[in-house]
Amino acid sequence: MITVPDALEQLFALVSPLEIEHVPLRAANGRTLAQTVYASRTQPPFAASSMDGYAVKSAEVEDDTMFKVIGESAAGHGWDGTVGPGQAVRIFTGAPVPQGADFVVIQEDVTRRGDLITLGRDISPKDNIRPAGVDFMAGDPLNAPRVLTPADVALLASMNIAEVPVRRKPQVALISTGDELVMPGQAPGPDQIIASNTFGLAAMLENIGAVARILPIARDNVDSLRTAFQLAQGADLVVTIGGASVGDHDLVAPVAAEMGMEQSFYKVAMRPGKPLMAGRLNGMAMIGLPGNPVSAMVCGTVFLAPVVRAMLGLGNAAASRRSVPLSAPIAANGPREHYMRGFADPSGVRSADQQDSSLLSVLSASNVLIVRAANAPAQDTGEMVDVLDL
Repeated sequence: MITVPDALEQLFALVSPLEIEHVPLRAANGRTLAQTVYASRTQPPFAASSMDGYAVKSAEVEDDTMFKVIGESAAGHGWDGTVGPGQAVRIFTGAPVPQGADFVVIQEDVTRRGDLITLGRDISPKDNIRPAGVDFMAGDPLNAPRVLTPADVALLASMNIAEVPVRRKPQVALISTGDELVMPGQAPGPDQIIASNTFGLAAMLENIGAVARILPIARDNVDSLRTAFQLAQGADLVVTIGGASVGDHDLVAPVAAEMGMEQSFYKVAMRPGKPLMAGRLNGMAMIGLPGNPVSAMVCGTVFLAPVVRAMLGLGNAAASRRSVPLSAPIAANGPREHYMRGFADPSGVRSADQQDSSLLSVLSASNVLIVRAANAPAQDTGEMVDVLDL
């Protein structure tokens, strides 16, 4: 068995960042920016009013001062003249501040009669003007790599970037194996269960930017597995679920080897998830996950998600951890690193009472995995533990 860090290192060696493609801005949300992009314009491109009011010279702003209104500046329709002494221009939010003016008196501080305005008293010293380029200047960067958020998309639009360079989405083929499985919606036989792992893993992968392709269930025979692997051709990563152990019906490893898989490792010193396998098959990275539902989902969090992020150009990094105090004691750990389902809240984190790797209901109710090092001693309330957010 190898350690989790060793397994991750070998998995990262199987993949590399995918090629860059350009997508319309409308399709960029959630994609991974592959190259730093630069603003093609300054925002705002002119000094703009931040309030509705009157543009005047700041040196003339005094209590009870009177001005003559000589024009109007609105968003999209600026005023082309120059503001002189004793003059004002009616101005609206977002409109260009006319030449000669450097102060906007908000309309609440003004009394208007015809073309004449009189300032009130105690005018705020705030000029109510957004300087040109206060948001960003032409040539300012939006740095890559990054997963683009809605705010990033809005910024790209403001920078006048219509086509965005992103990493191609990894294509992941998911193969569930086992005679005991049927697809959701089908009627299982007396000895069968519903396939759940592929659907949970597909959702996880799609949430981080991959395209998941769920293939037909591979039955526990050589021909069915061969067909499944043939259907997976063209994927960047093929993931099998189940059949990776050493029982009489666990055929994934021998069939994959027969079809040319170069195995990187088999078995990881962790629980759940010990019977993990990886290698390369016909140009595709391959990961064989255990069949227990929680084991597969934990391995998805610990291994699959970092591998997909590496393929998206986000670096070779393990899943992010944070330290949290225990809100209840926790027992000593055994010889393998343990990823325990747990519940974190403002008071700390506690482990679920049941940790059996078949219990999806416990995983669904959990919001973290508590990471216990191999042979970690018992810990008391208030002591710190590492967690992975789910």
